[in-house]
Amino acid sequence: MPQLDFDYGDKTIQEFTLLFKNGQLNLEPGFQRTSVWTKSDRKKLIESIFQNYPIPSVFLYKRSDSGKLEYDVIDGKQRLESVLMFQGLGQFRGMRFSVKTRLDPTDSISEWSWQRVQQKGQEHRVMGYKIQTVEVSGDLSDIIDLFVRINSTGKRLTGQEKRHARFFHSDFLKQAGKLAERHKSYFLENRVLSCGQISRMKHIELVCELLASIHSGGLINKKSALDSIIGGQIVDARSLKKCSQNFVRVLNIIKRMFPDLRTTRFANSVDFYSLFMLVWEMDKAGCILNNSRRNHQAQTLLIWLSVGVDAVRQQVRKAEGAKPDQRLFADYLLTVQGDTDSQATRKRRAELLRQVLGGLFEKKDEQRGFTKEQRRLIWHSDQNKKCVVCGDTLTWNNFTIDHIKAHARGGRTIFSNAQLMCRRHNAQKGVR
Repeated sequence: MPQLDFDYGDKTIQEFTLLFKNGQLNLEPGFQRTSVWTKSDRKKLIESIFQNYPIPSVFLYKRSDSGKLEYDVIDGKQRLESVLMFQGLGQFRGMRFSVKTRLDPTDSISEWSWQRVQQKGQEHRVMGYKIQTVEVSGDLSDIIDLFVRINSTGKRLTGQEKRHARFFHSDFLKQAGKLAERHKSYFLENRVLSCGQISRMKHIELVCELLASIHSGGLINKKSALDSIIGGQIVDARSLKKCSQNFVRVLNIIKRMFPDLRTTRFANSVDFYSLFMLVWEMDKAGCILNNSRRNHQAQTLLIWLSVGVDAVRQQVRKAEGAKPDQRLFADYLLTVQGDTDSQATRKRRAELLRQVLGGLFEKKDEQRGFTKEQRRLIWHSDQNKKCVVCGDTLTWNNFTIDHIKAHARGGRTIFSNAQLMCRRHNAQKGVR
């Protein structure tokens, strides 16, 4: 059973303001979520304060840091933020807003900014307002559980916000958060996620899923896998770094392969997850994913699939069944309805996506470099012993063997794809 102590009381907005100015009010403890209130929500709160209506209690975690009493805000963060924004204090200086209200029943409705409130000598209406408080002390794990419980009403915590609260010390979660913030603009620009979804940490959740899937070696069941991998600390630092590098690599490949992703249905997290994992799978299998002509074909096929699925969806809404030649689209549509995140559904969606894109890309030759025997045979079969680029005469000690068609572009490590070249020009050629 949780061992928590509760002290019920109240504090004026003036007291909260002084705590904030003195650095004793922590609005951003590790377990807190990001702000999700709109400006309209904040204005309604200030109107309630002006009218002296009661507002919900603020829960505070009371603790002592080097002898200094501090309060972590468990619940009520956005209420207190709204008051500080209205006054334009500290980091909220550039977030001031005004409200339209009447101070007394006989007054007409007018615009009230904090500056006007001060000019009219009405500060007491705000600063003297009392907010009911519940000061909580006890074990941090119990405090976090309380945070999750009391935030299950109103704007409910999303699954990721709950994970953030419970596992905010997790190295896996911290790394996912860094990657999500770094690539947030890509998710927004390509409409994989909306601003509202990102404000509720959906971008962190998506990156967590992808990192967990890479670590697991394939598709995962979202609901059962995330909590265990984030909270269980089963990914060591070396593996986490490798997974992160893989994530960035695959995301860059997707950017190159599908520049018009935002025009397709794959510009949403469910479909994007499947596309990402297919590209990861092909890259891991050694497929050549940097051929511009093949990538253009892949983009065209992705649009074809997207348009076909959308067309079938419209037909279903009109109570019209799919036509015989729309079977693939109808099958795919079934995978994005209902339980979209189960492992079985994801596997079926991946199979269908693989049917469309999988056969488009050839694999690299598993043998990257020429063997000693091949080098000797190629050297002795060339009568000129000169670099094919600059014409310099080569010796046994300074020659290199170049893939005529680069290995990275599908060139095979065979005699017919080999030529002698000096080290300088071989290095300059790269994958051309």
